[in-house]
Amino acid sequence: MKRKNKVTMNDIARAAGVSQATVSLVLNQSRNIKLSDETRQRVINVAGELGYDRLPAIHSPRNQEEIALLISSLQSYDPFIDAISQARDAAWRSEVLLTVYDYGDDSELALNIIRQLEKRNCVGIILASPVTTVVELSAFQDCTTLPLVLLNQRDPDSPLLPSFEPDDYANAFQVTRHLVNQGAKRIAHITGESWMEATRQRLAGYQAALTQSGITPQDAWVQQTNWQFNESYQATVALLAQAERPDAIFCASDWLAIGCYQAISDHGLRIPDDVLVVGYDDQKISEQLTPPLTSIQLPYGELGRLAVEYLCNAEDAATHLTLAGRLKIRRSSQPNL
Repeated sequence: MKRKNKVTMNDIARAAGVSQATVSLVLNQSRNIKLSDETRQRVINVAGELGYDRLPAIHSPRNQEEIALLISSLQSYDPFIDAISQARDAAWRSEVLLTVYDYGDDSELALNIIRQLEKRNCVGIILASPVTTVVELSAFQDCTTLPLVLLNQRDPDSPLLPSFEPDDYANAFQVTRHLVNQGAKRIAHITGESWMEATRQRLAGYQAALTQSGITPQDAWVQQTNWQFNESYQATVALLAQAERPDAIFCASDWLAIGCYQAISDHGLRIPDDVLVVGYDDQKISEQLTPPLTSIQLPYGELGRLAVEYLCNAEDAATHLTLAGRLKIRRSSQPNL
């Protein structure tokens, strides 16, 4: 028997003639945005007709338990969206609402949100960042008695504070070993800003993989950027101008890889025949580039789910979980296909 496809919010949006954002607001019973009662009821009716299995309870929304997820500066194209999606679904399975607050790196705003959550039926708080970050959270811990969990960040001074994050070191090691296995000997790395934990971990994993493979890391192979497309372009131009140009380039994000692709093309070179290229994050655009980009699919969805389940299960162990991602190998790093 053919398995029935899972009904998504996009399916409901198309059938109801509204946006996916509107569906999300209705199903999460948000009252912060003004929607007509007719629109709300239409979305709920369509969801029921399609067999969506996580319809909100219509009664007593004020008494509904919730988990608050506070995140800093999330962009709509960011792969970290997967963490929020899975966290929301995990909360529904536990009959808990997930409420998301984007506090835009404003710590005082975050503290005010937490103080308000103290007055509500809140199960716990997930403090999240779209980029792997080391943080100092004593102020947050001091202002609440609610359970706190960290998602994609950690506080070295708070060893008892649970954290869930991707293993950037292992992921970068995995990417670099793949390039070595493809025969690359001069592997360059285009990084982000050096103060970022994600940058430091990816650089360390890259260097460790080279060393273990008998390749001495070279400072000239590493180009730092501020994650911008144009800086990645210039970094690639600098690498290609070297006396012995790299035979492979590991970009610390798929966004950086776009600038890298452009520079390689402008120099009359081809990927992967002349230069292998890999990215990081496995954003949707990866498969649409020419050639399709090899990248690391980060386990954000699973990490978001685990963070919610930790709070819903009322666990109190000092859990620190890191998960490696999955390498999605595509044409950009396979010269012999």
